[in-house]
Amino acid sequence: MEVCPHDVFDIENKKVIIKDKNSCMECGAFARNCPMFVINIEANVGCAAEIILGWLTGKEPSCGCGSADCC
Repeated sequence: MEVCPHDVFDIENKKVIIKDKNSCMECGAFARNCPMFVINIEANVGCAAEIILGWLTGKEPSCGCGSADCC
């Protein structure tokens, strides 16, 4: 959990949960650092996908990450 730059994950009842998938920028840090190798990154979800879609469509990302200092 310490490697996630946006504090997306938490632990409840000894299980990792996603607190806010829209904050995920799909950097893969959590998956690369999982000691059990059970975390996968799903493409086209989270902040990164919204920013790229915004660039392609010329629209503001719906995740609220329109500025460079967000992600």
